[in-house]
Amino acid sequence: MSARAPYEVVDTLFLWYLGLPARPVLVGEIHLALNGRGVSLRYGREWIKTGFPLSEDLPLLDMEHLPREKDVAAGSVDDARPDRWGERVIRQLERPPRLSILEMLYFAGDERFGALGVSTSEERYAPCARGALPTLADVDAVHELVRKLLADEMIGIDEVSRRLIAPGATMGGTRPKALIEIDGEPWVLKFAEAEMSSEPLVEHAAMTLAAKAGIVVAETRVIKLAKGAAVAIKRFDRAISTVTGRVKTQRLHALSANVALKAAGAALSYPNLAQLLRRRGSPVGGTDRQQMRELFRRLIFNILIDNTDDHEKNHVLLATDSQHYLLSPAFDVLPTAQALGYQSMIVGHEGTISSVENAMSMSQAYGLNRTEALAEAARVAEVVNDWQTHFAASSVDRNTINSLADQIDRAYLLVQRKALAG
Repeated sequence: MSARAPYEVVDTLFLWYLGLPARPVLVGEIHLALNGRGVSLRYGREWIKTGFPLSEDLPLLDMEHLPREKDVAAGSVDDARPDRWGERVIRQLERPPRLSILEMLYFAGDERFGALGVSTSEERYAPCARGALPTLADVDAVHELVRKLLADEMIGIDEVSRRLIAPGATMGGTRPKALIEIDGEPWVLKFAEAEMSSEPLVEHAAMTLAAKAGIVVAETRVIKLAKGAAVAIKRFDRAISTVTGRVKTQRLHALSANVALKAAGAALSYPNLAQLLRRRGSPVGGTDRQQMRELFRRLIFNILIDNTDDHEKNHVLLATDSQHYLLSPAFDVLPTAQALGYQSMIVGHEGTISSVENAMSMSQAYGLNRTEALAEAARVAEVVNDWQTHFAASSVDRNTINSLADQIDRAYLLVQRKALAG
């Protein structure tokens, strides 16, 4: 492997659209802004003519679009940068001379979330090179590198190890994770931290339980490791299809609810997200209405399974070719087991309070009358009632189930489930 070119500190990089990765399209320039505390976007002339607004706060105008606040990038460009885990990988692995958001956007590399890419050139797409993704055969080596990264022991890493761990620089959240290839497709591999060794099994169990409740979830697999297990989640922002015998790879433009709702000037709430789906969702075959209903089911499931980490970056919209929004498959759905009594986003008229009645208070935002909303909630509750059996069948150990039961089956939630069944 040839030596990597050193990174030159600059204040301008170039944003590309990679819907068809083999044919990158220049979107425009991204600049360091707000005295180094943000990143702005200026569309290129050709993109203004033939492209689309990346988010509702980035209209196709020949102007500098500034970020809405400090420490973010403008509009949906912000979803192209890594979150806390990715930043940790970049700090230890790349050790860039400057740690601005512009550097974080660049060092996230080519496997980032969504269909945007960051390049040092406006003439050709020249991202931070990473090489091929590791495979299942590499998972134990990747796990060991993650352990070293958590212990801040990454100085002097060789190029083989860099190839295994570097793709994880694009990932968000706080939990240790990596990117791997399974059967020719990219998956996210999430590892357990030492004090939460059963969490990958719990996440797989919760996701498959949600599917029983009529929720479209990202595909998950349990991956056995030499020490413990990890959970693999199939990427939903990538699409591989075969047309007339030829393989076609697409990257899907994706926006977090955080970016989409702020771009629409709306508060971060489930009802507002439902209304965004009504306004920007696909009307074909009633898809928009169906997805509004599903969002309501997701909310009820999160409440009843005690998933209070349902923040605005854990909800994603995928943009279609016609610029309609579709809910992505659900992900990061698992009990947080903290019995907080409130969700991360606004639920209803009582704010973030974790109650079915609070969710019901704004059921009309999902296109549901009270009778329809009760039926949807009862459907979810019936599935959650069987959560212990499902978790046990998913290889979650009895001690973990008993610990989770202290929150999921506590009186506050149990009474709500029984009321729905009655």
